[in-house]
Amino acid sequence: MTAAGLMRQYQVVGRKAGTETNPNPEAYRMVIFAPNPVAAKSKFWYFMRQFRKMKKATGEILDCVEIIEKNARTVKNYGIWLRYDSRSGTHNMYREYRDLKLTGAVSQLYNEMAGRHRCRPRSIQVIRTATLGAGELNRPNGAQFATRKVRFPLPHRVDSAKRGQKALSDRTFTTVRPTTYFG
Repeated sequence: MTAAGLMRQYQVVGRKAGTETNPNPEAYRMVIFAPNPVAAKSKFWYFMRQFRKMKKATGEILDCVEIIEKNARTVKNYGIWLRYDSRSGTHNMYREYRDLKLTGAVSQLYNEMAGRHRCRPRSIQVIRTATLGAGELNRPNGAQFATRKVRFPLPHRVDSAKRGQKALSDRTFTTVRPTTYFG
């Protein structure tokens, strides 16, 4: 599975195919992060082979629906518990991200794991996700933005070009560096 672009959240429901002895077998539901529904169904069968004695040839998918987040206009803190296979073994990990949507946070997770740990998307398994309050953050990177008095100052600014004018002066070249600090 490649994780190019934004990951999506799918709810996949499947079960073992009905037989004469068991015409209505038990159904299983999973919430899976994948780039498309085909990859979500594939991951469903991957996990079902691990947890139950069931595979794609002996089972059927009942439903595959994309879960869309309702409130995607406010920035939220997300905690993600995962497990991944590295070159030396299997590791458990907890990470925190700030994003508008859970799918955006999971996309950040896949990108960061690829950059920091050289981890392939196929070896990452998201165990659990949670929306965190400001007091529940453990990592300092996310906690610095979760205060009430957070400010984003602009210390060094360059005047942008106005219509029909050059950016900083009427000449293209000058002997003086531009002033960017308006303290």
